[in-house]
Amino acid sequence: MHLSPDEIIFYQAGFLKINATIATTWAIILVLAVGAKLITCHLSIEQRRSRWQNLIEIIVTGMEAQIGDVGLLNPRRYLPFLGSLFLFVAMASLCTIFPWYVPPTASLSTTAALALCVFVAVPLFGIKGQGFGGYLSSYMEPTVIMLPFNIISELSRTLALAVRLFGNMMSGAMIIGILLTITPFIFPLIMTALGLLTGMVQAYIFTILATVYIAAATRPPVSTPASPR
Repeated sequence: MHLSPDEIIFYQAGFLKINATIATTWAIILVLAVGAKLITCHLSIEQRRSRWQNLIEIIVTGMEAQIGDVGLLNPRRYLPFLGSLFLFVAMASLCTIFPWYVPPTASLSTTAALALCVFVAVPLFGIKGQGFGGYLSSYMEPTVIMLPFNIISELSRTLALAVRLFGNMMSGAMIIGILLTITPFIFPLIMTALGLLTGMVQAYIFTILATVYIAAATRPPVSTPASPR
């Protein structure tokens, strides 16, 4: 049993290496892209719609509502980025129903890449929402002394995002693999179902945390009222 999909090598020529992490990541991206294209190429505004369109509309409106509940004023602006994060992590978890499959999120390189996407997106959205000066001033709240601590907090929460998702996904894949080896019948099916539930929860938590970070970066600082003389 492999502890990480990075250890499963499909092709290697010199420094070029294609492992299970790269292969499954691109496969998931391809499935999501092709599926989105096929479903959205025949959209209808009439009452009679396809089941796939109804499903997509439920997912999109649900994610948009969740983004708005966190506190972002224009949820549709952030939906492409946050929705892509959720769908990728969720699809990586759903594919664990295949016995040969190892989720790419069980590799620290994948979760670190996802966390870096959030790390880059937060200041971009923050600068777009508050302006360059307004966003930088948020690092000096409530005083300038907090500047290094706020920077450390920004870096540490990115690391926490990567490690949290990696630890949960890797442990779930390992438990299912061990149970399939020991008792390859009914019990692993139950654990697979629980693993799917855990994976969906992790996708939700990862996306919500990214939404909270973006909401904090785009929210203008609250001005302290002047004390009466």
